[in-house]
Amino acid sequence: MDHLATTSLVSLWDEVSGIQPDPDLWVVIATLVAALAVVVPHGLWRMARNAITIAHEGGHGLVALLTGRTLTGITLHSDTSGLTVSRGKPHGLGMILTAVAGYTAPPLLGLGGAALLAAGHITLSLWLATALLVALLVMIRNAYGVLTVVLTGGTFVLVSWLAGPQVQAAFAYAVVWFLLLGGVRPAFELQAKRARGGAGDSDADQLARLTHAPAGVWFFLFHAVSLCSLIGGGRWLLKL
Repeated sequence: MDHLATTSLVSLWDEVSGIQPDPDLWVVIATLVAALAVVVPHGLWRMARNAITIAHEGGHGLVALLTGRTLTGITLHSDTSGLTVSRGKPHGLGMILTAVAGYTAPPLLGLGGAALLAAGHITLSLWLATALLVALLVMIRNAYGVLTVVLTGGTFVLVSWLAGPQVQAAFAYAVVWFLLLGGVRPAFELQAKRARGGAGDSDADQLARLTHAPAGVWFFLFHAVSLCSLIGGGRWLLKL
């Protein structure tokens, strides 16, 4: 029995970590168009933005843990806002990196996903995304957040286990395009909201207080990371 279990695990790992063929170029372009159709129109974006919020708050939480802070919990709200609470020194490098991680997490996740897809690791990218969502679920502290993460993670599980290679590839490319494109828009939205006198306690404002560098410096960083990730990830996906 132990031998059979070990053999099954090895076989499963080989299947997950193996190389899958690249989808046709028309599939890559079609998923790009689909992602644009979700990110650009305001109505669809308002619903889909929840996925970007999951990545945003997950980025805060992951970096908080990596820098030695104690992660208390994460909440996700129906207005697509979120909050990550961690304990530790209210200043210093750990706090700065934790604050930076929010707006940079979605495009960097997209860039990492693009690297995996360019290397042919389509199934592995889906499993890694599922694992991250399961880890995030443990830290969610409100019902709406649990529902959102469970539905998102459930979609990844269904595609990973039940869909064929072509559907998996199309889904994975659509998700990565969405992270790359959707990672660009939030910083611009925040900047516009601040210009109207809102969002006075945004990540950029917190970073300004922590570092004494103007909020504009941090907006420049957010934009640079998201746009460079989009360009680099897009080139990998399109094999340019």
